[in-house]
Amino acid sequence: MAKKTFLDFEQPVAELEAKIEELRYVQTESAVDITLEIEQLSKKSQQLTKDIYSDLSPWQVTKISRHPERPYTLDYIHGIFTDFVEMHGDRHFADDLSIVGGLARFNGQACMVLGQQKGRDTKERTLRNFGMSKPEGYRKALRLMKTAEKFKLPVFTFVDTPGAYPGIDAEERGQSEAIGRNIFEMAQLEVPIITTIIGEGGSGGALAISVADQVLMLQYSVYSVISPEGCASILWKTSEKAEVAADALGITAHRLKALGLVDKIVNEPVGGAHRDTDQMVSFLKRALGDAWRQVADLKPKELLERRYERLNSYGRFTDTKAGK
Repeated sequence: MAKKTFLDFEQPVAELEAKIEELRYVQTESAVDITLEIEQLSKKSQQLTKDIYSDLSPWQVTKISRHPERPYTLDYIHGIFTDFVEMHGDRHFADDLSIVGGLARFNGQACMVLGQQKGRDTKERTLRNFGMSKPEGYRKALRLMKTAEKFKLPVFTFVDTPGAYPGIDAEERGQSEAIGRNIFEMAQLEVPIITTIIGEGGSGGALAISVADQVLMLQYSVYSVISPEGCASILWKTSEKAEVAADALGITAHRLKALGLVDKIVNEPVGGAHRDTDQMVSFLKRALGDAWRQVADLKPKELLERRYERLNSYGRFTDTKAGK
């Protein structure tokens, strides 16, 4: 059994799980039957996890969204889609491995699927730049989306990035233009776009592949204009205020759903998506099917009108000025 990674606020659960593992080892090595004790502790661990996860702060949710064992884009692609054929390169500069994508089938329907991929170990994380894309990554994503438009295929995108890569080389090759171009082109794409925030949805790096007709968000993912650490560094000149910033930013799924910025929250297994990847894949596949049915029969003109209205609805406010 693979060793689980527990976050700081999950330590009471970690201690219980350690005791359960010890008892399992004792039972294996001796003739003593302690199955009942193991079952009781397992139930206690499950209930404790439920209690902890029923009252999470935005900062704790941020930590879950970054969990190293959390399912990534390729996990969902291989679990939900069939006949996936990866496509590479932006036809201008290079193949950015922080964004993966290609042709696939969703419930038999041909489609284009793409998203950010962080990497599991140090070597892969370095190779994929920790899910932080450079301009060529966004241009690759746009090339795939334009290909989907050409062949009238729906587009499924998965967002999981701390943000676009802020390095000098990325700026030299037009990072902001690449992000802006994607947002501009996605707003006019004449095929359905369904986006899911599966982990971190950070800044323009997320927006560049999330202008969509339906936006889904996993229960313990986050979506924001800036990371809590970045916000804290700007406002308080120290990243130590990240917890305060996370609370102020309103980055959690329920807060964003209330604001109308996401359409549906996809529930995660007890303890987060990483505790049961198969179940999470099943939940998300069902949610994507529901989202697809809502846009599948719309003509391009209807699709664009709805998308335009949707974009214009962001940021509305009510004037409560006295005397008016």
